[in-house]
Amino acid sequence: MAEDIIGRLDASPHYHSLVRRRSRLGWLLAAIMLGAFTVFTLLMAFEKQWMASPIGTGVTSIGVPIGMGLILFAIALTGLYVWRCNTVYDRELALIVAEVSA
Repeated sequence: MAEDIIGRLDASPHYHSLVRRRSRLGWLLAAIMLGAFTVFTLLMAFEKQWMASPIGTGVTSIGVPIGMGLILFAIALTGLYVWRCNTVYDRELALIVAEVSA
């Protein structure tokens, strides 16, 4: 029974469309995160003085809030992916499974 449903699911063009869109979103977000980390690394490598310069008269440098922002950006992208999966992709997958189960 399960193999039959899996076979029909694998033959469904709606399922393949969903997988393609979900994969595209994952790769897009991964590329954005890779770009952000690359920019941060390049700043640390080639703009050391600027990244190490203190903020105002404080004890922290400019690089610290940029690094914290990078971490928060990664969390936000993860949240975006989870939100998209929970609101769109899971609903579509449930419809596709119901379609091939009938």
